[in-house]
Amino acid sequence: MTSQFQSDLIQLIPRLRRFALSLCGSQTDADDLVQAACERALKNASRFREGTRMDSWLYRIIQNLWLDDRRKGQVRGTNVDPEDAGLSDQGRGSREAEDRMMLATVRGAMDQLPEGQKLALSLVAIEGLTYKEAAETLDVPVGTVMSRLSRAREALMPLVSSTARRQ
Repeated sequence: MTSQFQSDLIQLIPRLRRFALSLCGSQTDADDLVQAACERALKNASRFREGTRMDSWLYRIIQNLWLDDRRKGQVRGTNVDPEDAGLSDQGRGSREAEDRMMLATVRGAMDQLPEGQKLALSLVAIEGLTYKEAAETLDVPVGTVMSRLSRAREALMPLVSSTARRQ
């Protein structure tokens, strides 16, 4: 294992934490997921091929660990504390409760999406990957990513719109 490998891994940790949080919904679970992914990456460093995208490789590790956890029923919940997620309005007033309700609504809606749609939405909308990068990470065609994103957005929009109108 090279020092460059270790350095690249360390630099990716903030992005990995964001991706894991978008999947888990809990900062504690996300941190556990990132730690497990880093352990697996370090253990399998000899399998990493120089010249490939380390972020895609690590996203895939996180995705597989998360799916394994879901299959085992070990995910503890989907509560998101806006303070932990960095979404607090710093106590500026009345919007905090509304923001928490909107975040809970979106989080709940995302949890109801099929896994493929949730993964595509998390990679593109939260992590900022291009459609091509997301397709490579998920090992699916770009058209599949586009289709999953479209269906995910269609499923989320009515719920988010109806919540916004009630506020």
